[in-house]
Amino acid sequence: MDLQEAIRAHSDWKTKLRGAIAAKSTLDVDTIARDDCCLLGKWLHGESRPMFGPLSSHIICVTKHAAFHKEAAKIASNINAKRYTDAEKMLEIGGAYASASNEVVFAIGALKREAKL
Repeated sequence: MDLQEAIRAHSDWKTKLRGAIAAKSTLDVDTIARDDCCLLGKWLHGESRPMFGPLSSHIICVTKHAAFHKEAAKIASNINAKRYTDAEKMLEIGGAYASASNEVVFAIGALKREAKL
């Protein structure tokens, strides 16, 4: 698993969500809310668990990753409900989404260091 690529992929969610607001498109909230559908989530819940599951950084990464997906899903729900202004506000710096995004990036970095990946 390329954890740098995982960081980039999760950072790209902000762009995807803003794009959905601009295009007024509909998103799959149920899939976005799940933390085991993206490449990182599949790896965290699968292949990495036997190797790194006992590491505190792995446990934290799983938790922070799940929290990130829940926040992204809240924004997606607002987009689907055509509450574009609310969704845009949720993406602002200092909000729960920005915090969850930063926390998952830090958690991935910590896992990368602790697991020596």
